Parts: sequence; C-alpha cells; structure tokens
Amino acid sequence: MSAPSQIGVLLVNLGTPDAPDAPSVRRYLAEFLSDRRVVEIPQIFWQPILRGIILTTRPKKSAHAYAQVWTDEGSPLAAITRRQSEALQTAFGETVRVAHAMRYGKPAIGAAIDALKAAGCERILVAPLYPQYCAATTATVVDAVGRHLQSLRWQPALRFLPPYHDDAPYLGALKTSVAEGLAALDFTPDVLLASFHGMPERTRALGDPYHDQCRATARLLSDALGRPVEVSFQSRFGRAKWLEPATDTRLEQLGRDGRSVAIFAPGFAADCLETLEELAIRGKQQYEDAGGTDFAYLPCLNAGAPGMAMLEALARRELAGWL
Repeated sequence: MSAPSQIGVLLVNLGTPDAPDAPSVRRYLAEFLSDRRVVEIPQIFWQPILRGIILTTRPKKSAHAYAQVWTDEGSPLAAITRRQSEALQTAFGETVRVAHAMRYGKPAIGAAIDALKAAGCERILVAPLYPQYCAATTATVVDAVGRHLQSLRWQPALRFLPPYHDDAPYLGALKTSVAEGLAALDFTPDVLLASFHGMPERTRALGDPYHDQCRATARLLSDALGRPVEVSFQSRFGRAKWLEPATDTRLEQLGRDGRSVAIFAPGFAADCLETLEELAIRGKQQYEDAGGTDFAYLPCLNAGAPGMAMLEALARRELAGWL
C-alpha cells in the first residue's frame, strides 16, 4: 500500500544575489530585469540598454549597498525567509511540509517544487509573500510556477495564496508590530509614513490594482491604530513617471519642516536591501541632511510572532479541505 500523499507549502519572496559583490549582483540583476513583467519595454530595445549600460555600471554600486546590510547568515532577505519557513514548519508539524524559494536567484522555484514532490507532496500551496498584488511581483511567481509545471509529467495540484492587503490577520499583525515599534521609541513621531515599493505610473493606468491596494492597507491600518498613516513610494528607477509621492522627496520635506517621522514598509514581508539600506540608512541620511533630527525605521513583520501567526492563519485558510 502506497504512503499517503503529503501537503506542501512553498513561501516565495523576490530574491537576492548570492554574495555582496559585483559579479553576483550582475547575475541577479540580469535575471530580475530581464523579466518582461518587471520591465515592460520591448526586449529588442531593452536588452541592449540592460546589457550595455545597466549591467556594466549598476552592479558595483548595488554591491556596495548590499555589503552594508549583509549578515553572517547572508542576505537579510534570504535569512529571514528561511526563518519564516522554519517557523511555519514548526507551527504545522508533520501535517505539512514547508519550503521556501526565491523568484530570482536561489533557491529557485522549480527546484523547491521538485523537492516537495520528491518528499511526496501531491498538493502544494504556493504563497507569494506580497500583500498587495502587482503584476511585477505576484504574477511573476505564477508565471515561474507555470513554466516549471510544463516540464513535469506528474504535476502536483496547486493553490496560490491570494493578495492579503486587507485581510484581518495581516492588518492585525501590522497593528501589533507598528504599535510595539512606536512604543519603544524615545520620541512621538509627528508623521507615521508607510513606504511601499514604487511602480511606473503607467502600470496603474493599465489596470494594475497595486496602487489602490497600497492605499487601502494604509487606510485600514490608520483606522486600526487610531492615527493618520501617510503613504509614499520608493525605489524609483529610470526616467518614467512613477507612483507618487516619492519616499525620498517626502523624507527631505519632513526634514526641512523639522517634523519627526517613523517609517515602515508594510508591502515587504521581510527586511531587505530596500528597507535596511534604502530606508533605514539612506533614507535617514536624506532626512537628516535636510535638517531633521528624530527619525526611526520600524522593522518588517519578518519571522516575529505577529507575522508568523498571520502567515499560519492565511495558510490554514487556503489549505481548507486539504488538511
């Protein structure tokens, strides 16, 4: 008699270079920026720009940024996502096998699916760790899973964790995390700023719900906290018009106005280059250079208790009927 099939959960985050050096960053950016959903310029025009300019100049600069946040465990994003996977495995016990993967870089999605299948998982919940849906993030995970399934003769049954920007477990975890972060400060911030990753404005015009979902998260969190939550968008790239207001511009304005600020990044499931270097280091410097004095960065949910309780609740909901 064959052993009963297992259930798998695959946590997927964006990705990271293997090391904080230019060659590793170049390989990572080549994969990331070649995704047609990430950069929607026709490839015949984009690839010469990518290969000729960006990949010869940007890797060294980005490697320096990565080196400022690299840890003994490697990339913060990779280490935290691994810890999230381990914590979720502990929460589920033997009823579920939990793995993690990166959309770009390692461990790859295809390899993670193969490992779950080899462990007997015939049903897999793929969980993109993006609270707000965006074609350049959530959809790329679905794309990658679909491409890998094309190579499999025996395909597992699949479910995907939907965006959870307005789900009660997510908002509850954010409320707890932000409230605890604020309580630990030695000042009361005038402004609580939620910084989301930016996207070109044209993606909004084309129907991407990302902007609206970011705004909805901030509005619902503001209601839960009982205080205003401002929204900004970070990580602008290229000459196109991006979603506004821009985080760096807003921080400079707050610094000039002498208003204290606590900034957090609710669209990121784990701290990474964009939060630890762009916000906590560079953002703070921009704010202080403009004259500001009281600045705080509040960490992401990461593998803390509120965030892990949220992930377990969302996963159990989507596994209904399988468990």
